[in-house]
Parts: sequence; C-alpha cells; structure tokens
Amino acid sequence: MENCKLCAFNCNVNRDECLGRCKCGASPKLALSSIHMWEEPCISGTNGSGTVFFSGCNFNCVFCQNHQISHEQFGKEITIERLAEIFLELQAKNVHNINLVSPTPYVHNIIKALDIAKQNGLTIPVVYNTNSYENVETIKMLKGYVDIYLPDLKYFDNELGMKYSKIPNYFNVATEAIKEMISQVGTPKFDENGIIKSGVIIRHLVLPTHLTETRKIINWIKQNLPQDIFVSIMAQYFPTYKANEFSELGRKLTRREYEFILNMVCELENGYIQELGSHEEEYVPTFNLNGI
Repeated sequence: MENCKLCAFNCNVNRDECLGRCKCGASPKLALSSIHMWEEPCISGTNGSGTVFFSGCNFNCVFCQNHQISHEQFGKEITIERLAEIFLELQAKNVHNINLVSPTPYVHNIIKALDIAKQNGLTIPVVYNTNSYENVETIKMLKGYVDIYLPDLKYFDNELGMKYSKIPNYFNVATEAIKEMISQVGTPKFDENGIIKSGVIIRHLVLPTHLTETRKIINWIKQNLPQDIFVSIMAQYFPTYKANEFSELGRKLTRREYEFILNMVCELENGYIQELGSHEEEYVPTFNLNGI
C-alpha cells in the first residue's frame, strides 16, 4: 500500500497513512454482501451471484448509480480474514460465483483474502467487476485468482471521460487492460447449464444522446478483439447523482435510441442487451452493510 499504483492515476500515496484518489485506505471497506439476481444471465443464473460491493472508487462519474458508496464512502472497514469469511459465506448460499464490484483499490487485500478462502474450501469462480481504469501490471497480479473479468468500456472519446468521470486517457488505459484480461482467461466458457466458468464479458452503458460513442466502441471491439468475445450492452441508464447538471444526461434512453442500439448489437456475434424498462431505479441495491 506504499506508493500506490493499482490504478492508472498512479497516486503514489502511502495508503497506510492517507487516502488515495479512490478515497480508500489500506483496509478493505465494504458496503454490502448479497445474492444478486440482476447480472447477465450467465452470471446470475438461477442461484444468483455472490456480490461484494467495495466502498470508494477511482472514478467520479456524475451519473453514478452507486454514489452512496463510490463517492460518499458509505461502508465498514473489515479485516482481510473477515473478507475471506464473506467469500465462504456466500459460497455456502450456493451462489454461482463471487462477484467483486469496484475492487481495484483493494487488489492486494483481495488476493490475500482469496488465498485464505481457497485454503478453506473456496472453489467457485471469481468475477472481477471493474470500470477498467486499471494498470496492466495490476491485472497481471490477478492471474490465477480471477476466472471471469467483467470490465466496463464506458467511453471512446477521452474528452467525455474527463467531462463526466474526471478520468484522463480513459479509452487507451481501459482497452490495454481489457486486452490483458482476454490474454489471461480468453473468451467465455460455460457449463452445461449455461453458467459462465471463465472468460471476459465487456460491458457498455449507453448514455442518452451519445449513440455515436456506442457505435465507435462496437466498431473497435469488432476490429480489435476476438470475434467470439461477449459484449453486454446496458440500457439501464437513469439520471441520478449529479447527472441533471448536464442537460444531455437528464433523461433515460428513448425507444428510438434503444431501437437504434438494437441494430448495432446485431452486428456482434455474442452478447446481451438489456430490455428498455421504466423502473431501472429499483435495481440499485440498498447499501446497508448486510452480510458484512
């Protein structure tokens, strides 16, 4: 935790003494451990995904749906030993996987906790659910620990990354990290029930009025990644946190925008697209320290 360089900000702070850009200290801080049924079908399956929500984030997205924990730092600090216990408690509930949400600032803790948990019987796959603003060296540290990578690819235009998330050089950093993830675990492999065992699924949240971004991202994936890569297009956007400060982000997707996205997705060989709904807010977890 000295001279922290886990993410591409390379803060170089001593997190034993102060917080990094991510607003995280040296100990793991969690907001919720729960069974989550609303991930991609191959992740949640019938039994759910054993989801662990970490507090803090190296992003500052104005539309963050989890802003209570990412920006406002709600959560509880725990020991590495307790984190390992949480993994095992989730496995005992017969979930399909352990799903680590916003894990980047805690990679060192997670690796130690997984070592302990595996020594005590953890056998289900581990999902690394990330915004992708990762140093490649950090992803390399996770080789052999992570079975399934679930990276976002939020922006093609780096200027939008700065405007909405205060992230420099996002696309370049994220795509290099994603390539390393694919080199480790490849494209998805499934069991006989269609539950993912290993591989990469790239997520992209569509923003209203920004369909050109989605087009550019899909084109880049088609031109640069394996043809059988899985892509998950998310239509769940709704204005929350500080989104209404930007007029172009002050509404949900329209039916016309959604139909336009459907035509793009048909160009991909594998993947998912969320249905356009009217109650997306209901799928945001209640962060109440349950399971911590």
